[in-house]
Amino acid sequence: MNPALVADSIVDLCGALGLGVAMLTLCRRDPHGALTTRFLAALGLVAAVLLLRGLGWWTGSVPLERLALACAAMFPLGALIVTEGMLRRHAPRRAKLAVLGGSGLLALAALFGLAEQGDTYDLALAGFQLATFALCGLLLFSRDPASLTAAENAGVWRLGLCAFLVLPFMLSDFRSLVPQMPVRLGGLGALLLVHVVLVTGGGAQTRRQGFWLMGLRIAAALALGWGAAQLDPDAGFARGVRMCAVALAGVLAIGLMADALGAAFDARSPGVLASLAHSEAGSREALIAKLSAHPLFQGAKRLREAELGDYDPLILREALRDVAVLRAADRPWQRPLEDGGTERLQALLAANSASHLLVVAHEPLDLLLVTVPLVSADPATETALALVRRLLASAPMETA
Repeated sequence: MNPALVADSIVDLCGALGLGVAMLTLCRRDPHGALTTRFLAALGLVAAVLLLRGLGWWTGSVPLERLALACAAMFPLGALIVTEGMLRRHAPRRAKLAVLGGSGLLALAALFGLAEQGDTYDLALAGFQLATFALCGLLLFSRDPASLTAAENAGVWRLGLCAFLVLPFMLSDFRSLVPQMPVRLGGLGALLLVHVVLVTGGGAQTRRQGFWLMGLRIAAALALGWGAAQLDPDAGFARGVRMCAVALAGVLAIGLMADALGAAFDARSPGVLASLAHSEAGSREALIAKLSAHPLFQGAKRLREAELGDYDPLILREALRDVAVLRAADRPWQRPLEDGGTERLQALLAANSASHLLVVAHEPLDLLLVTVPLVSADPATETALALVRRLLASAPMETA
């Protein structure tokens, strides 16, 4: 098998793997949603194209290649179905019949091997796909914004942008249109599209972090691919492009799998906030008892004012007057080192080997000392501790 075909196969198989992971992620987020079902149908067609085509090239199987072309012919219908779901209305009847008829005819032609008779089929398929995408774009951007919510309108813009960005990658699959391309990039375009769709689903802060992470992965993969290509002193530009495409497709597919597995593991081991949210505890004492079952709070120690006599509760109360959560790593907490409150807080944390002090109540003092392992000391844990402290402070005391 020549190097170009090997690179094409690897990129396509990585694209199919990434799309499969994305489909599982969408099913986990919204298993019964109508729009999710439409997206799964469209993504399933693309995944089938990439998988069948990659396996067909790798094994030299003509039937698999024909099946892949038949699935590619049906993709415009999937794109129209997704567009209807985004708009929450049907496309014009004539347009829908034209797309359905064109997809059916091209799929039958592929199955009967007409694609192997020359470039006519490729040109017809490319023209049909572009015409359908243009129709979908017209339907999306001629919509009545008032008929959709703000979130739905934002989703329409994201879908249109993603479709526009993926077009060059899709066209690279048609060798009759761009015969000079060293590698087909359709699978890579699908991976980038999935990354963008999954990243833009969160809040603004999450989107920024997601784009930075995606940019880091892309830059690292391109550097790795280009460096690997230079191991061969006779490698030309085409080989470098192929190595970069293969490395990028592999890194993006592995990244999607790692993200999906991480989310699945997190869902199976609920955090401290989820434990409290599902708890029936109604008093402060019951909540603390529930917290003690969580690994983060297993070694937590509760100290009330009567147990703080060695540290002078009056001085401690003044030092903690405007404090909710105190981190040992932040000492001296913007206070003078020689201040009595600072010295007592340092001694209290050191005596109990605590990394955090949660002020449950100020009058009388009610403190919860927690030791957070270094590997767990991340911003999410800090936020969880602050919210736990607020829940405990607002919970009523258990009456005798």
